[in-house]
Amino acid sequence: MEDLVDRLRLLRTPGIGPVTCRQLIARFGTPAAALAAVPDLARRGGGRAPTIRSRDDAEREIARVEKLGATWLALGQGLYPRLLAELEDAPPLLVAKGKLNLLDRQAVAIVGARNASAAACRFARGLAHDLGQHDLVVVSGLARGIDSAAHDGALETGTIAVIAGGIDVVYPPENEERQEALYERGLVLAEMPPGTEPRARHFPYRNRIIAGMASGTVVVEAAPRSGSLITARLAAEAGREVMAVPGSPLDPRAQGCNQLIRDGATLVQSAEDVIEAIRPFASQVRSAPVPFEAALEALNGDSDASALVEELLGPSPVPVDEIIRLSGAPSGAVQMALLELDLAGRLERHAGGRVSLRPA
Repeated sequence: MEDLVDRLRLLRTPGIGPVTCRQLIARFGTPAAALAAVPDLARRGGGRAPTIRSRDDAEREIARVEKLGATWLALGQGLYPRLLAELEDAPPLLVAKGKLNLLDRQAVAIVGARNASAAACRFARGLAHDLGQHDLVVVSGLARGIDSAAHDGALETGTIAVIAGGIDVVYPPENEERQEALYERGLVLAEMPPGTEPRARHFPYRNRIIAGMASGTVVVEAAPRSGSLITARLAAEAGREVMAVPGSPLDPRAQGCNQLIRDGATLVQSAEDVIEAIRPFASQVRSAPVPFEAALEALNGDSDASALVEELLGPSPVPVDEIIRLSGAPSGAVQMALLELDLAGRLERHAGGRVSLRPA
């Protein structure tokens, strides 16, 4: 309980996101030690210490989750999804409600257009059903259209919904009955606190969880620049299989999928195509993962490195690897310098492991 309170206080402190939270715990060993170190690190980064979330606030949120009949999943502990834990920006905490044993099985994500055609919904439902017959869990985002069809097809065999709001918030409203069914026969996961209404900015965060916990992502109808294509890109960046169902070139809803196939995504016409594509991931899901923290060099501070890192940064995002190369400093020293700037509110983290300085 104390560990969970400390993790939640750290995560809910303004300015501390998933990457920073994870690096702090990796550096200091425990959430409690990380909390104690935050004020000094922020000062070293040239800013004021953030207001750390109170213990009372954390305990109230924990009690609310328990009252809802949900449970917490902590990164690196218990049933936390193993493939998801490999992501650098994996959620430090998730709230789960439903059948937790579904997290032990290999998963495939099925995503697509909210305004999907009837034929595409039928295909997604059938594909999800067939994947379930092969002991695969179907993951999706509980949106209208393809997501809902995928959940319906796999409800009896195993499906997980990742939602953009709080665990107790139904969105879209017409999915209330479907979400209740998932609480009973499937599993619902949420990163946001209970009571949080989903906003546009929350959906990309949800999409990274969908892509991260699955061995591969199947896209069924997606317009160019759609959220489904963001999920596919995140899956590719995570080293997972990207698959797409081809569609008519006359239908704008198929343009995204056809482009994915042109760019190298696996063409899917049946469950067998999916099973063949994700076979290499099967052993990774069930074997014990190598903790992300074990791969990190010790995050040791270095005042010379801190000054050099700050000098190399500017308003334009650059990859962290480039900062390490140009500075010539050890990776751990660069990561610590970035951590200090982040806690001081002076660093902006971007997709793809890029960082920049916030405008003064």
